[in-house]
Amino acid sequence: MSLTGRTIILGVTGGIAAYKAAELCRLLVKAGADVRVAMTEAACRFVTPLTFQALSGKPVLTSLWADGSPDGMAHIQASRDADLILVAPASADFLARLAHGRADDLLATLCLARACPLAVAPAMNRAMWAAPATRRNLAQLAADGVHLLGPAAGEQACGEVGLGRMLEPAEILASLADRFGRGPLAGKRVLVTAGPTFEPIDPVRGLTNRSSGKMGYAVAAAAREAGAEVTLVSGSTCLPTPADVRRIDVETAAEMRAAVLAELPSDVFIAVAAVADYRPDAAAAHKLKKSEAGLKLDLVPNPDILAEVAARPDAPFCVGFAAETERLAEHAEAKRRRKKLPLLVGNLAQDTLGQDTAELVLFDDAGRHSLPRADKQTQARALIRHLATLLD
Repeated sequence: MSLTGRTIILGVTGGIAAYKAAELCRLLVKAGADVRVAMTEAACRFVTPLTFQALSGKPVLTSLWADGSPDGMAHIQASRDADLILVAPASADFLARLAHGRADDLLATLCLARACPLAVAPAMNRAMWAAPATRRNLAQLAADGVHLLGPAAGEQACGEVGLGRMLEPAEILASLADRFGRGPLAGKRVLVTAGPTFEPIDPVRGLTNRSSGKMGYAVAAAAREAGAEVTLVSGSTCLPTPADVRRIDVETAAEMRAAVLAELPSDVFIAVAAVADYRPDAAAAHKLKKSEAGLKLDLVPNPDILAEVAARPDAPFCVGFAAETERLAEHAEAKRRRKKLPLLVGNLAQDTLGQDTAELVLFDDAGRHSLPRADKQTQARALIRHLATLLD
């Protein structure tokens, strides 16, 4: 990709992943970008400013008090000249300061005073990433329009394994295509369903499943990174809405169907949600009391949302998901052919549900395409790339 004519402020915060920022700086310059690096005091303890000055060809911004500008307001001028501020790595502390609007150092002040988009590539220990405070901060940043890039899952510098690794510099560079309008799905409308449905038995009980929604949210984020306008119809989850994605919350399969049909037509429909196959024939108006006689429920089938959308005269490009427990290839391909889908994603439920990683197989008219186990965001990006080639 070319970034010629683009000015990018690369923010570097304190963390071992700061060494990756040096390679990212090199790749941005190689792509033609005019890169200005701003470092926090902690970042300077991991990589020296001289390294980034050599790679960018520009003096590195490190302090509010030594900017060299005639009016002493480099933090204002720099943000006005930039097309994007990209903070990579973004530490847990820096994300917290961003979420609360702090301006206590040069980089935080640049972000607060900006007149351009802001993207962050988090990097932290898996426990810090999963902490409730971090989740709250991420939700606030998403609501503020900050673009979230990653993180990835894998082995961390502390020796633990899980989500929290900064994306690789090449992955971050690829994600910038969307920021400048050249993603493979630019101009496309993509509709994604995610999460479980909940079918009430009575006011306090219901039928549901173990879907966490992680794969669907990753797919929505990947589609948005690829330049699409994305709407996410979601069952109940605890996940933050991906940046720049419009989210519609539903509970039951019937509500999900109604929301999906109301959003058509679209160019692509990706049905990731784990929709309950059955619902109680009639939900009780009051809580059912426990009885030694047991409880019998009359169940009726729920609508098949994907099949209905795929059968429409104006059907979008439809992508289905099949979570099986055995004979994956046989069952997944049969489902794809039965619903006449151009693409179906298969996985073994026992290896995927509730986890941060997945091993997937893509089924299309050309055959099978295996995606070796990786974190779900990486898998989602691979799926979107494959989908884009089929659209072409």
